[in-house]
Amino acid sequence: MGLLEGKKALVFGVLNEYSIGWHISQSLHQQGCQLAFSHLPGEKIERRVVKAVEPFKPAFLAPCDVSKDEDVARTFETAKEKFGAFDFLIHSLAFAPAEALHNPFLETSRTAWNTALDVSAYSLVALTRAALPLMNANGSIITMTYLGAEKYIPMYNVMAVAKAALECSVRYLAAELGRNEKHVRVNAISAGAIKTMAARGIGDIDKMMTHYNEKAPLPWDSDDAATHVGKTALYLCSDLSSGVTGETIYVDGGYNIVGW
Repeated sequence: MGLLEGKKALVFGVLNEYSIGWHISQSLHQQGCQLAFSHLPGEKIERRVVKAVEPFKPAFLAPCDVSKDEDVARTFETAKEKFGAFDFLIHSLAFAPAEALHNPFLETSRTAWNTALDVSAYSLVALTRAALPLMNANGSIITMTYLGAEKYIPMYNVMAVAKAALECSVRYLAAELGRNEKHVRVNAISAGAIKTMAARGIGDIDKMMTHYNEKAPLPWDSDDAATHVGKTALYLCSDLSSGVTGETIYVDGGYNIVGW
């Protein structure tokens, strides 16, 4: 019997089988968790996501643009109808316009700033608010962050600001939800370099992977990196982490501790 037998998770942010959200889903599925997914609207994206999550036999898939309140509301109405009460919310999504990542940070436009913080940080607050009435007691919410929230990373720019806001949001949500009668936990995983579609959009991912392997205390192989994150997500969803909330847990082979 798996660690999560009889549990249910709603996952946001799977684009394909290389997504961190996909590897988290695989880890939860292997331990008996029933899964449902949200995806960006659009037939092409939907076909890609349907194919990627097929091995998990999802309860449902729902289109959702997290920057639109009406989409969020509709997604959780679908969850209420087809899923009922559930245990875990996985927030594995972020976005910033390409020009805001490739141009100097000083040139970040107001529109790009607002978009990045809305989709990458505020969406956690919006989804949590919508999810809480449907969540079982002692549930768990997990989001994904990155070292750029606290250290300079070339070309990360406004996304670094969004991740810093996301990590702060985790602490505030954890304090409020922990005192709520449901005692839902909220944590972030700060993953190391992983070859996702989003990472390729920032650029130099192969150079970054080489750098991690040279500097991180533990091996950081591109084939295993996302698997490590999936295992940590399993821990954060299971009762093994019953006393852990408001944390940012680094899963990067120890790269974040290295100064030289």
